[in-house]
Amino acid sequence: MALKGKLEAELELKASADKFYSIFRSQAHQVPNATPDIIQHVAVHEGDWETHGSVKVWKYTVDGKAEVFKEVVEFDDANRAATLVGVDGDVMKIYKTYKGTFQVTPKGDGSLAKLTMEYETLTADAPPPTQYFIMMINMTKDIDAHVVKA
Repeated sequence: MALKGKLEAELELKASADKFYSIFRSQAHQVPNATPDIIQHVAVHEGDWETHGSVKVWKYTVDGKAEVFKEVVEFDDANRAATLVGVDGDVMKIYKTYKGTFQVTPKGDGSLAKLTMEYETLTADAPPPTQYFIMMINMTKDIDAHVVKA
């Protein structure tokens, strides 16, 4: 029996909600510049950088291992949320469903990022995607520092 789960975290960011969201909304090609130790490359596979439903392929390193992730992006502009829905790649060898959401809301001069990872394992003994969630948190911190510096 497969296991379903959800991991959540909130991070205070120095970047404004609009600036942070714009990275995922229209400038995902900048992510490797912001977080080169984690994300080495991202390319559009179908669609473009800005269109809901576009498909992107990410090359990244997690726990010292090079992996690939193919996702369909979903945008919710009203809530400044970008969701990366896994469709292929290394994580899909372990998880039947894999969906990471970056949502930012204004807070003072900066913003609050709510990170959510929803998943369903292929097998009952598969672990939760903790290492990928830690990667998501570290990406968020790196992107925040990059956006503030720019």
